[in-house]
Amino acid sequence: MRYVLLDTSVYIGYWEKGLYLSTLEQIRQAFIVRHSSVVLSELYRGAKTKQALQLVEHLYKLSRPCWVPDDADWRTAGRILRQLSLQHGWETRKIQNLQNDVLITLTARKYGATIVTANRRDFEELRNHVRFSTIYV
Repeated sequence: MRYVLLDTSVYIGYWEKGLYLSTLEQIRQAFIVRHSSVVLSELYRGAKTKQALQLVEHLYKLSRPCWVPDDADWRTAGRILRQLSLQHGWETRKIQNLQNDVLITLTARKYGATIVTANRRDFEELRNHVRFSTIYV
């Protein structure tokens, strides 16, 4: 069976705007959905209301197993981010913002999973440095 990791952008679009319903239904029928500790952390960080926090808590309870970047993923992420910084001259803040996307990408690749994301720009940039599968919504 094939796996997918849903990126934070997909959860936010779905929860806040009701986007991607039919696409998510198709994905659930074709893939096993797994969860990333990085995505869960981003969702916790952004949960500003009690309702949002409850959604994240519910997702966390469903997210077993939860995939976690390992030491090798962190080292590889550092190398990729360094390359991007040197290549584009990006400031530290831009590189920090990409760190989680790199970790999500490396974790998904490790398990042979496809990333489902609405963040085409950043993941396309990462594609120049890491081979991975993506579905854009």
